[in-house]
Amino acid sequence: MRFGSTRAIRYTTGTMILCLLGTTCARSQAVKTGTDQKPKMSEEAFKNVQVLRGIPVNEFMGTMGFFSASLGMNCTDCHVTESAGNWDRYADDTPLKQTARRMVLMMNAINRADFGGTRLVTCYTCHRGFQHPEVTPSLAEQYGSPPPADPDRVEVLAGAPDAPSAAEQILDKFIQAIGGAQQLAKLSSFVEKGTYAGFDTDFHKVPAEIFAKAPNQRTMTNHLPGGDDTTTYDGREAWVAAADTPFPLIMLTGGELDGARLDADLSFPALLKQDLSKWHVGFPPATIDERAVQVVEGTAAGGTRVKLFFDKESGLLVRQVRFIETAVGLIPLHVDYSDYRAVSGVKMPFHWTVTWVDGQSTTELTDVQPNAPVGAEKFAKPAPVASRGPAPR
Repeated sequence: MRFGSTRAIRYTTGTMILCLLGTTCARSQAVKTGTDQKPKMSEEAFKNVQVLRGIPVNEFMGTMGFFSASLGMNCTDCHVTESAGNWDRYADDTPLKQTARRMVLMMNAINRADFGGTRLVTCYTCHRGFQHPEVTPSLAEQYGSPPPADPDRVEVLAGAPDAPSAAEQILDKFIQAIGGAQQLAKLSSFVEKGTYAGFDTDFHKVPAEIFAKAPNQRTMTNHLPGGDDTTTYDGREAWVAAADTPFPLIMLTGGELDGARLDADLSFPALLKQDLSKWHVGFPPATIDERAVQVVEGTAAGGTRVKLFFDKESGLLVRQVRFIETAVGLIPLHVDYSDYRAVSGVKMPFHWTVTWVDGQSTTELTDVQPNAPVGAEKFAKPAPVASRGPAPR
């Protein structure tokens, strides 16, 4: 099965390397990778990191995405113009970068002094997608119709005392909807082929391949014109090797590792109830594309919150949302699934769209080979890919 994102994180110049800063966070910086291997830290990887120190490279990149979403800016808005064609120029100081450092320190001080160290104020709290926060009330907004609630952002509240049982019923309905536990048990591996399109391809379709093996191994490779883009999870570690990043190979940690693990687990969802913990049913009810959905929330092994949206009528999974921790706040990543087709008695989505703070991508399958032989080498740590540098913008 394929129920995860095409890539948990897109590491390109679009918005990721917005400000090379960092923070000495009050929260614990213990990194859970499922292995004794240590990921590279931000100050080891980048030059001129003054505030966002002591966090892994993948979390540093995710933090750049949080800044981008909060301020509605891309990388060259905050960095020098020359950085558009040279990774090294991202280290140059600019007035906006210096301001951003002060803002992060101010935000941390507010949370420590007024909220007991709990992060209740973030960049998005004030900026809301604009570089300059509004300070004057808008009468149009006050008396106008409020926008519809975003189901991704509606807080999942604990339900009735029987909520765990209710969650199990929804999950059981999903398993039955895609073919049943007995049929799923017959699926031990698969090879999928199709196309991938995203901002890193200018939304032109390129060939894509996915290899998966039960219970929890998965690799996806997108064959981009400038070089292959591979994300792999071998059951313990997750890696990204791509030519459109400042590093040829990036080890995933934290919420991104949880995401890679969940993508692999959901490829064979017969044990979905065991893959996550602390299940409960979401309330209030939600809709997606005017269809009623049932929302179930669980917690991944590393602590990442995950919301699953199931079509109330069919029982099929239509959206997954996970909330990835960064140094300055949580960033949502959601995957929409559609076009379910039966493959050897098991329904699989042949179309999914991944939306994140740094862009959007779509994968469409053209061929699925169930129980195809898949060697262990398909899930090995990928070879580094030579960086081609940032694309001019």
